[in-house]
Amino acid sequence: MFSGLIIVLLPLVLGYLVPVRRPHWQTLINHAVNGSVYVILLLMGVSLAGLENLTSQLSKLGGNALLLFSITTLFNLVALWWLSRRVALKAGGSPVVKDAPTSKLAAMQGSLLLVIVVAGGVILGLLAGPRLGEGLFTAADLLAEWALYCLLALIGCQLRNSGMPLKQILLNRLGLAIAMTLAISSLLAGLLAAPLLSLSWNEGLAMAAGFGWYSLSAILIGDHLGPLMGGVAFFNDLTRELLAFILIPLVIHRHAALAIGYGGATSMDFTLPVIQQHGGVACVPIAVVSGFILSLLSPPLILFFLSLSA
Repeated sequence: MFSGLIIVLLPLVLGYLVPVRRPHWQTLINHAVNGSVYVILLLMGVSLAGLENLTSQLSKLGGNALLLFSITTLFNLVALWWLSRRVALKAGGSPVVKDAPTSKLAAMQGSLLLVIVVAGGVILGLLAGPRLGEGLFTAADLLAEWALYCLLALIGCQLRNSGMPLKQILLNRLGLAIAMTLAISSLLAGLLAAPLLSLSWNEGLAMAAGFGWYSLSAILIGDHLGPLMGGVAFFNDLTRELLAFILIPLVIHRHAALAIGYGGATSMDFTLPVIQQHGGVACVPIAVVSGFILSLLSPPLILFFLSLSA
């Protein structure tokens, strides 16, 4: 049952064991992670193009993603609102943050680019599929699997060299509380959504365990449950980030824990400038710890839940 889990977790663990001291190499690893994500999402788009009755399948994908997103968002917002009423966290002033996005559209550009990459893969598959046949889609699946192993090794290396020691994580109890509240409420939402999506309970948990890390969840889910469910996971987690960009400025001064937590794993990177810009520097370490914990939890949880189906 767990052999597949071990095989996929192995590159993540091996990557985590590699210390990288030089900033130049860390920068190269970050670029390699971004490049791998684009490659895999492009291949996922190609695989989507190979589905029979593509139009109806894409309609099903959108409906399932909307359903999962709605249930997860409801559970997350209620749980984080409950937490924010019980913790003493107040946002500070709104400083000028260097390189922060100047508008919501600017903040969303990176997310929208990933959608374009997936759409480009679908178009490529539709154009090349009639000429190359099923071999194209088989090759896309195989290349995506090997690219996934490389990506997991790079992610493990990233996490090891993120400069976030275990002591700092454990001492930041508020960041830990926000992360666990988001994780537990997401998993409960996944359990509720599973029968509505015609999934087993463990597959529903896996779909909900991305915690906003759309590039990883799409790849892991797609590798095990097929490109359709990979697309559902991708758009579910991507929409979380897009809503977070809108939600953070609106609620962070009244419910700081909710604003920080809803971004999920993205609170340590993509949504962090927006959190700092509207919530002040006091929110930054909490957001980084919360996002880091969720990033650390997501890959093994997704793989563990998926392995229960084997």
